[in-house]
Amino acid sequence: MTRLDEARATYEVAVGAFLDLVAQVPLERYAGPGLGNWDLRALIGHTGRSLVTVATYLATRAEAVDTEDAADYFAVVNRLAHGANRDAIHQRGIEAGVALGDDPVATLHAQREDAELALDMLEGEDAVVTTAGGGMRVSDYLPTRIFELTVHCLDIARATGLDFEPPAEALADTLALASASALRQGLGVEVLLALTGRQPLPEGSSVVP
Repeated sequence: MTRLDEARATYEVAVGAFLDLVAQVPLERYAGPGLGNWDLRALIGHTGRSLVTVATYLATRAEAVDTEDAADYFAVVNRLAHGANRDAIHQRGIEAGVALGDDPVATLHAQREDAELALDMLEGEDAVVTTAGGGMRVSDYLPTRIFELTVHCLDIARATGLDFEPPAEALADTLALASASALRQGLGVEVLLALTGRQPLPEGSSVVP
């Protein structure tokens, strides 16, 4: 199995877990609290962008690899996610929530079909595509989507009180990427001390924007 095959398999498991979780959320809860200033609709819409961006980005081709791996992607995006860019991220979440329409589950399933078609169209090629972090191989971009799906499913579960256990392979990939991202962003020591019970993470610490 190639790196692309492995990344795709874990991505599809993470997508399935997300769709199963959202299917349990009553539509009347969508206007309730989600994450930060997002209501639940915006949070779910933002999470669904991990389907939309795969369909969109995989239709592009970049001339060169600008971002070497998933941890590098988060480091690049973290540098960009300030001021107006952070506001734009927030607004895209709101717009993605609105785009879910009256039947969010059906919309998300359609978005999954688009993402699967884009992956099929690769025909096994680990193409270099244009992402928010620059040119990346698909096998390096998909782990960033697995991370987003897994973390935001936990956010959705906390906001709704639903039980959610991330798929083991998605959770393992997410933890590995979180550690690599922390190291890349100069938080390696702090994370290691926190994980070994020596001290809590500094307030506001995050390995992603």
